[in-house]
Amino acid sequence: MNLLVIKSYLPIPAQTESEFWTVDRISHIRALALTGSPQSIEQRKGRRVLDNVFLSYREGTVLSEDPGTDVSAQVAGIYMRSPLYLGDMSYGALSGNPNVVIASVADEEQILAGTGEGGLHPEVAKYKRIFVQWASARFGVDISVLTAGSGVVIKIGQGAKPGIGGHLPGSKVTEPISLARRIPVGIDAISPAPHHDIYSIEDLGQRIENLKEITGKPVFVKVAATNYTPYVVSGIARMGADGVIIDGHGAGTGATPIVVRDNVGIPIELAVASSDRILRREGRREGFTIIAAGRVADAVDAAKLIALGADVVSVGTAALIAMGCVMVHKCHIGSCPTALTNKIDGTRYVEVDFAKRMLKNFVRGFSLEFSNVIKALGLRSARDLVGRRDLLTGYGLSQETLDVLGIKGEASEVPVKQGQPFTKRRKVWLHELAVRGEPVIISMGSTAPPDVEPPFRVLDFLRVDGAQVTRPSIDPYREDIDTSFNLFHGRLLLSAPILVDVSQSPQDQLRAWSWASMALGTGLLCASTPQGYGEISVSADREGAVRWSKEPEKGIVLWLPSTGEVVEEALEAKTVDGFILDEDLGDQDLELSVSDLDTALKDHGVRERFFILAKSSKIRDAGDVFKLIALGADSVILPHSLLDVAIGEGSKGNLGERAFNLLAGIKKEISLLAGAAGMYSLQSSLTGNREILRAVNLDSKLLSRIRVKAAGAW
Repeated sequence: MNLLVIKSYLPIPAQTESEFWTVDRISHIRALALTGSPQSIEQRKGRRVLDNVFLSYREGTVLSEDPGTDVSAQVAGIYMRSPLYLGDMSYGALSGNPNVVIASVADEEQILAGTGEGGLHPEVAKYKRIFVQWASARFGVDISVLTAGSGVVIKIGQGAKPGIGGHLPGSKVTEPISLARRIPVGIDAISPAPHHDIYSIEDLGQRIENLKEITGKPVFVKVAATNYTPYVVSGIARMGADGVIIDGHGAGTGATPIVVRDNVGIPIELAVASSDRILRREGRREGFTIIAAGRVADAVDAAKLIALGADVVSVGTAALIAMGCVMVHKCHIGSCPTALTNKIDGTRYVEVDFAKRMLKNFVRGFSLEFSNVIKALGLRSARDLVGRRDLLTGYGLSQETLDVLGIKGEASEVPVKQGQPFTKRRKVWLHELAVRGEPVIISMGSTAPPDVEPPFRVLDFLRVDGAQVTRPSIDPYREDIDTSFNLFHGRLLLSAPILVDVSQSPQDQLRAWSWASMALGTGLLCASTPQGYGEISVSADREGAVRWSKEPEKGIVLWLPSTGEVVEEALEAKTVDGFILDEDLGDQDLELSVSDLDTALKDHGVRERFFILAKSSKIRDAGDVFKLIALGADSVILPHSLLDVAIGEGSKGNLGERAFNLLAGIKKEISLLAGAAGMYSLQSSLTGNREILRAVNLDSKLLSRIRVKAAGAW
């Protein structure tokens, strides 16, 4: 067996699609790591909210090797030379040597580091500036682990997968990981979604007090940035925790389902701003530490987040990049080319001396850049920057976003349709779904719109809630979630809220979709577009097919184009059971028509009499389905062409198997989203439940139209 030792940087691969961690960002981190010197305090503009917030630098700022400002911080009485926390990355997600490097650098540079869940690497336990993690599975945790470092972190959630537990694929559970986590070799390590002894803020308070008693250490709580983060953070402060780590949407991870990574949670900047403001309002900010995590790329990001209310920032992905990561999103497979996240099998490792030298230099360079930012703002210390929103100005942001951040700026309209429905990335993921029939797993941070990829439709601005403490999440891996929907007042039962439009599909696809739909208990739309009223016969065959006929067996539906007149036309209908809203026939976005009609029917007190089916050739995945239902649809009609997109060019394989896997995979992904949001039964909990959604910097008019709150709003 050939042993490969990584002791230098690999070339940065060409990036053919949108990435947050661009070549420019990676190159900047590498420059810091190679030199230990400040490189730039330039403020970049980008798609995420934080990139459209700018610091008010003084004119004539010159980059200096000795800025002369104090960037130290205090965390629960612990001195930090710089407000930098090296993020929680577990032994198993990382390959051992990087865990040791992170802990040793934290000690030597007098900052702090998190260990992540899953027990401790024996060498990591020797270092003292670590915060050990107490997560839902308690893998490898005992009193010796809990007392090993300077503090304890109760992990409730993380930004890459809010509402679900940690996930270490079995291929990476080798013998060293098995020993540390005390689990069998080769078996997936999937943590429960909730802590089964924490179902309320009072339960959390008991755990905080208990851990303080048995360890004598400060206790922090880690949560994902979601709809109710300000309230959760307020409760954490009330329950006596020393601080909170808020992990924002887009944060990195070793493995997560794509559907959760890209659709759940809100950006860190919005969660930090709202959490800081609610704590100040309640008089609980003093002595309570906020650590902001998720896409902290440089010292300028750090300064903005601290000005919005954080005390300390956490860097995880940036630390990996400093040690050599080239952002190939393969951590979950275990074949990392830089040996940072590969499985521990004796074939490859990163040299400790190289990784340590690079990470130490990065920390020093980052801290010097941050010190330069403090000087450029005319301040003397990092502590003087905490909560200084007056030093920030927003550009290209909606008024609601400016209000959440609490900063000045001229509100702007945010364009929606900038991208394409199917990126290369989406096609690859659909293909994997059709091949395996299981939710697609990926690693590192989200590349989803509107923060990274250009948005294509209003749905791209919407984020789903992740349940934490105030509403416990449900474990979709261990518990059954009811995804079934009744239509026609119970005369048609679908196992999941999806039908497939096969009215124009070729015969081979018709057979494939028919078999898949019958096997899974979903539905087919077999009719061509009718004029006016269409009569539905469902039980004419046993495949769940929805067909038009002269003698209806199940009921009557009105097929309407998605236009501004959809509400008026629908309200004139008296004898129908439901409506199909068809985006392909109209000139209005489907999500607007669905929301308008759902709202109008509720206003007239007749919503329970009708169902709404949302139809479009531009529905892409389970995330679109879930959000459309939250806006008011009862089920969603997928285009038959989704199978073409998933299969791609070349061999089609078994079409029936591919169609089955695609539907089964979408159904399972819907369950994942439901579990993350804390929902056992979708039809009773999700339809028209806009409170489960938040919008990230969506244009004010559209925000009001669909009646969804801005991300971070209370």
